[in-house]
This record gives sequence, structure tokens and C-alpha cells, in this order.
Amino acid sequence: MNATQYIVIAAGAASILFILVYFLGGSRQKSDRDNQHKAQTKAELSLAGLHCPSCLLAIERKWKRTDGVYDVSSNFDTARSVIAYDPESVNIDELIEQVKSLGYDASPVTDDTAEATDEQVEDEVGYIRVRLITSVLLTIPIMIIAMGMHAVPPSPLVWVELILTAIVLFFGGGRILRSAWGAIKNRSSDMNVLIAVGTLAAFIYSTAAIIMSRPDIYFETTAAIITLILIGRLLETRARSHTSDAIRKLMDLQARTARVVRDGQEIDVPVEDVRVGDIVRVRPGEKIAVDGIIVDGASAVDESMITGESIPVDKASGDEVIGATINRTGSFTFEAKKVGSDTMLAQIVKLVWQAQASKAPIQRLADIVASYIVPVVVSIAVATFVIWFAFGTLTQAVLTSVAVLIIACPCALGLATPTSITVGTGKGAENGILIRSAGALETAGKIDTVVLDKTGTITLGQPSLTDVVEADSDNDTLLLAASAERASEHPIAQAIVKAAQDKGLQVREPADFIAIPGGGVKAVVDGKTVLVGTTRLQKEHSVDVSDVEDRAEALESEGKTVVIVSADAKVAGLLAVADTLKPGSKDAIKRFKEQGLRVIMITGDNHRTAAAVAAEVGIDDTMSQVLPKDKAARVSDLRREGRLVAMVGDGINDAPALVEADLGIAIGTGADIAIESADITLISGELSGVVTAIELSRATLKNIKQNLFFAFVYNSLGIPIAAGVLYPAFGVLLNPMIGAAAMAASSLSVVSNALRLRGFRPGS
Repeated sequence: MNATQYIVIAAGAASILFILVYFLGGSRQKSDRDNQHKAQTKAELSLAGLHCPSCLLAIERKWKRTDGVYDVSSNFDTARSVIAYDPESVNIDELIEQVKSLGYDASPVTDDTAEATDEQVEDEVGYIRVRLITSVLLTIPIMIIAMGMHAVPPSPLVWVELILTAIVLFFGGGRILRSAWGAIKNRSSDMNVLIAVGTLAAFIYSTAAIIMSRPDIYFETTAAIITLILIGRLLETRARSHTSDAIRKLMDLQARTARVVRDGQEIDVPVEDVRVGDIVRVRPGEKIAVDGIIVDGASAVDESMITGESIPVDKASGDEVIGATINRTGSFTFEAKKVGSDTMLAQIVKLVWQAQASKAPIQRLADIVASYIVPVVVSIAVATFVIWFAFGTLTQAVLTSVAVLIIACPCALGLATPTSITVGTGKGAENGILIRSAGALETAGKIDTVVLDKTGTITLGQPSLTDVVEADSDNDTLLLAASAERASEHPIAQAIVKAAQDKGLQVREPADFIAIPGGGVKAVVDGKTVLVGTTRLQKEHSVDVSDVEDRAEALESEGKTVVIVSADAKVAGLLAVADTLKPGSKDAIKRFKEQGLRVIMITGDNHRTAAAVAAEVGIDDTMSQVLPKDKAARVSDLRREGRLVAMVGDGINDAPALVEADLGIAIGTGADIAIESADITLISGELSGVVTAIELSRATLKNIKQNLFFAFVYNSLGIPIAAGVLYPAFGVLLNPMIGAAAMAASSLSVVSNALRLRGFRPGS
């Protein structure tokens, strides 16, 4: 080797060392251990001007190196970040300025941000389209001059090439160059650095070649790379805009106007003007504007867009109604209780946005690789240039190093997880499943044990009359019992009274009513002394129950609560009350077992009742007579056995157990306490939603792994090929233009694969 080659090798080694020290030395993140006990504030920011996931990683690294910032979680598809920080050390304005210093923009999330985000997507598409059209129109003559006419210095056409290429590079790729400069200034790195270094290297080399009248000019390479990247970004932006379709569909459900009763008149007002306490009229076929309580009228309401359940729900005075649901039949008025950002729909949208901004554990590996890939790739490109310069030609050195820089873009790697998470959480919302975080979505697919609370989860949570056994034909057992129980507030008493009213019986007003704690009630009905209660209560009042004891025990063995009814010390009959199963419980538990899950029922009921309910739904393992405060300990015991546990409860009494479990699922109406305690909340209250959540999680995880495979394989194979590893055996060198096309195709393939999740169907 000659002296020039030795100098180039030494310069290359020094450059690699400088790049690694400069970028990796600046990427160290401070430890949170010294700050973990300080007060934290969370803020959500909407980002603008992002080109790819590595842009977002550059912003995150900038924030994480800032004193007072404890944690950052972001999603490229939604362009949002959630930041936990110490307000005494740093404020939001400073964090926003840091984003701007990198060449991007940020603003706090508000109620209008969702619409603004859609506008940003359209603006981004328009911005890229203008530059793409310009680049295409100029790249065509550049290619004709370079490859069709083979123009070389001193032909004046090469100066035309230079001018046209400069426009493509600095106008079409202007944002790329600005972002790359911002990243370098802040000792950060992103894919823009790779593209900028590669295209500028080819442009500067070609310009120098013209000046020195050398034939090796590659303006067409620079122009083609910028054009292909713009094509890829346009297609990718359009594709990514569909990942949040579920969110947009939810927001579009909101009614636009409401018919409000004011000053005795009904007037139509924008839904934003509805105030708490307003009386709102809803006619058949109209959307309910906000959340409230019916004050007059009745109807059947289609709540499928919120709960995922297709069967309309009967509503009457005193019942709750949810904004954005559809009134099907009758007309009613309701009092507005929650408006604006307080409505259930608004809370659902907010929760889904937050979930999409969070990161799944599976994403950590991709983030780590992506954070190091740019400085490492630049170093590989330098090494490639040096090796080809030393053992090949200058032309080969330039082409291979530029190809390495272009093809090694970490975009596909950065898109692999967040794109799937965005689509998956959106599909969950469509099915009435509120997923609190990406971590919860990932965990749901890994659980092996499901612990089900009985009351309100497997059962309806409301006792109802199941059996009436007449022992004395002279008395109507149900009428006597309902009349005696009419003044009682006990749930069993209310179930008996309701059953009598449903049958059209004329329930009497009792006299001399006495409630006997732990036993039942005593009252006078139509002149008869009526006792309704336990066997012990009857015996204490000298009532002979021997003729019905066997029947009572048989009913109790079925998990039912039995009360004996007597009139004037003579048994009139038996009534059996039970908390009936939800219609879909059996099928849901069957599907749990088909998925290989261990199913356990936990309840405070006695062993006999628990066993009866478990047998009816097909559960083999039960934990009975467990107090609410002890449920968390039972869940903890299962986890110590090495089980990955999902606890399913109503989210109120079971809050400690929901928190203790690996995955807490609140099944019910989405009350505030449920949402706070649980990782997943099922609005519909149906157990089948748990099965759907698990199926969705597994489908999402599978999709993420496919994306990561595509991304890792692409980069693992692409970089060596671009560096010329095939040249010794096959004489093949990768043209940088092909590398740019492959880079765009890889990102698009990942996004397209993630979008397949939009076709997810429960049970499929």
C-alpha cells in the first residue's frame, strides 16, 4: 500500500473512534435512583415534524439526559409522548424548546389535539407530496443526462445535473438535512443523519469531480435516493394514518347537537354547549348527546359502540345513559351528569391515547438496538470506505459506503412494536375493552391462570327468585312472602317482591313488621302472622318444618338460598333465591379452557354454594369463604407458585386483588375505581370480553414478533450486502438507489403487516 492509503486508513480509524465517542458518549442516560423519591408530574405532548421512529428516539434521548426528567414513553404512530418530570427542576416550556432545537415541534395535548393530529397528518402528506412531485420532475432529466447521455466533464450538461440535484437535495430533502444537523448539534443520532451523510457525500464528491474534470459523478444517485425516500415516506404516512382509525371512529360517534329544554322550550344546541344539569330530549333514532340519568320516559338503547354488545338495553326512569349511544325506540328526557371531557366516550378516547403512548416490554430490545445503530452504522460506512479505498477503487469506496448508510435505516425496527400496539389498543376499544397500557396488552397474551370473582363476574350480582314450592294449597306462598318482605331492604326480600310484581300479584301492605337480624322477617298479612326466613327462625317460633327440610337441603345443594314461609305457625311453602349466571359465562369459561388456561373461581360464599356454581359453569378449582381483604393474598400465593395470574373482578371490592395480579381486569361499567385499579376494563360487563382481550393480546404479540423478525433480518442482511460482502464471490455491489428503495419497502411492509390487525375478529 502507498502512503495515501495508509493515511486514509489512519483517518478512517480516527473517524470511527470519534463517531463512537461523540454519539455514544452523549447518549448515556442518567439514573433515576437519586430522584425516585421526589415529586413527579406527568405531561402529555403532541409532536410534529417526525419522519421516522429514530427521530422520536433522538427526542427521547434528549429529554432523558435532562435533569428532572424521570421517564419518557412515546409512540411514533400517534406522535405523542408522556413525560414524568420534577417541576422544580424543569418545566414543559424547556422540554418543548429541546424538541425545537432538534428540528421538530411539540405542544401540550388538549381536547382539540386529536383533530389537530389529523390535520398534521394531512399537512405532512401535502408537504411530502409537493417535494416529491418536484423531485420526480427533476430526477427524470438528471437520470437521462447521467445514464442516457452519459454526460461527463467538460460537458455543460453536468452543470445542469448539479443545479437540478441541488434543488432535489436541498428542497426535497431540506427537512432531512435540518433534522440531521439538529441531531448532530445535540450529540444525538437518527436516520436523518444516515441519509444526510450518504447523500451529501455523493453530492460533494460529484461536485469535486466536476471541478477537477473527473468522470466519476453520482448526482443521479443523490437525486434518486432523496426521491425514493420521499416516496417511501408518503406511502408510510398514508398507511400509518390508518393505525388510529379506531380512535377516529370513536370520536366520530359523538353527537353534534343536543335538544335541550331551557325556559320551557326545546332548542337544538351544539353538544359543546350542553351543561351539567340540563334536561335533554332524545327522540327515536337519535344519538344521546352526553352522559346522564333518565328522568322521564323509557326506551331501548343501542350501546354497541361503547360496550361492543349488539343487543339493545332497556332503559327507564332512573337508569344511566351514555353519550354517543343510539336511542332505538321510545322518547325520553334525561338530566346531563357528565359533559365534555368528563363523558365516558371522552374518557375512553383518553385512555386509548395513553395506552398507545406507552411502551410494551417487548419494545425495549428494539429501542436499545435503534439507539446504537446510527453511530455504529456510520462507523461501518467509514470502515467500508477505507477498505474499498485501500483494496479497490475510490468509486467503489464511495458507492459502498453510501449504500451502507442508506440501507441501514432503523425505521422498520422502530415501527415494529408501536404500530401494532396502536392498532391493537384501537381494536380493543372497538370491542369495549379499555387497555390501560401497552404492557398490559402484552401481559394478557402470556397469562396461564385466570382467577374469577363469582358475584358480578360469573353471576349477575343480583339475586332473583328461582323456585317456589307450595306446601299448603290454602295460601299463595309467593304473595304472602312478598307482602311480608315489602318493608325490608334486604336483597333477598327485594328479589321476592320483584318476582311477585313481575307476576302481577297484588302485594299487600304488612302490619306489625319486624326484621329479625340473621333470621328473616315477621309481619301480619291479611290478619295472618307470617314468618319468612331460615329454618332456625321457624323452629324458634314453634313451626314444624320437617315436611320440607329435605326439599330445602336439596335446593341448598344447588347453591341456592332457601327461605321458609309460614302462616299462623303452619308451613306455607319454600322460596329459593339465587344469584343467576350471566348468559355468556359458561361459553367464556369453555373458551378459557380451550386456550389452555387454568380457571379458578374465588368467592366469599360457603363451600356448598361455591361448588354448585362452579359445577354449573364448568370450573374445577374454587376458593370459597374468602373475604375481600384476603383475595389479594390468594392471588399472591398463586404468583409465588410461578403462575402468571389475571384477576377478574368488579373493580371495587376486588381492587387490592386486581392490583396484586400480574394482570387486573375490571369487569363492569367502567367505574372510576375500576379504571384506576385494573390494567384492562371491560365496559360491557360480559365475561366473554376477557377471552377477547386475551385473543387480541396474542394476535398483537404475534404481529409484533413478525414485524421484529422482518426488521432484524432486513438490517442484518442489508448492511453486509451493501458493504460488498458478495463482491469477492459474485462480483455484485449494491447500488445506493436500490438500497433506498429497499429501505422504504421495509418500513412499508412493517406498517402493512401491523394493519392486518384491523381485521381481528373475536373467536376467529
